[in-house]
Amino acid sequence: MFRTTDIVLIAVMVSAAAFTYQTKHAAEDELRALRRLESQIRFEEETADLLRADWSLLTQPARLQALVTTYQAELNLQPIDARQIADPSAIPMPAVDLDDPAQAPPDGLAASGTDATITGSTPR
Repeated sequence: MFRTTDIVLIAVMVSAAAFTYQTKHAAEDELRALRRLESQIRFEEETADLLRADWSLLTQPARLQALVTTYQAELNLQPIDARQIADPSAIPMPAVDLDDPAQAPPDGLAASGTDATITGSTPR
């Protein structure tokens, strides 16, 4: 015959089994999502590597020179003249507005001969 404690223990055991089953499936779902993300990251990294290789191939100097030679007349391309580079003195510089230290009102060490800053040191 079942006693009340037996029924309670069976109910607790069934509840614990259901909780374990639910937790296990939740963990498996998270693991699947993690593996999917890792797969996407690996795909993106491989795509980035492929694009870097394409960029390296497309910007090889020999290939660019061949393209320039081929399309020089159509695009009106000309080599850069060294005189096209400007002299630094020809570049307009922004005006600097600095205060004249001789015109500034004296304060601090220059005005009284002592520093007005309070520190934790001992007096002289």
